[in-house]
Amino acid sequence: MMERVLITICLLAQMIYAKSNTEKIGDFLTFAIPAVAYGSTFYMDDEEGREAFYWAYGTTMATTVALKYTVREKRPDNDDRDSFPSGHTSSAMTGAVFIHRRYGFTYAIPAYLGVIYTGYSRIHVNRHHPRDVLAGAVIGAVSGWYFVDPLQKLNVTPEVGSDYKGIQINYKF
Repeated sequence: MMERVLITICLLAQMIYAKSNTEKIGDFLTFAIPAVAYGSTFYMDDEEGREAFYWAYGTTMATTVALKYTVREKRPDNDDRDSFPSGHTSSAMTGAVFIHRRYGFTYAIPAYLGVIYTGYSRIHVNRHHPRDVLAGAVIGAVSGWYFVDPLQKLNVTPEVGSDYKGIQINYKF
């Protein structure tokens, strides 16, 4: 087990230094992590998990797209106004949290490392601000945690004002 984690860390370190491929690797991980999460439901013959994945991933992407088209944050490279939140990070984080909640933290370690790299790549290639990446990660994590292991007392509300953007998370103990 420890060998797998070390190999994964070494591979990710090599990816970081392959600067010309940074964006491509981040793009790949954006789809690979949730694809592995979804594929695992077939491998494990986990029909209930598949249903949970549909809800988690669908909610993540719907929330991300809705915020992108209401917040209209300019990207650091001034290309367009779709910066907030990072869709790459929200997608990858949903897959990682799904694996964690459904099959255990040990299996999710490589996925979480991939999420970190994905977030890094989006900032490194000047497509997102750090707050965009953080918001995407929070959206993906909350959707994954909520739908894979529902927390009945959890309330998540997007917040957008004239001078701020974010989400409010409330949990009743």
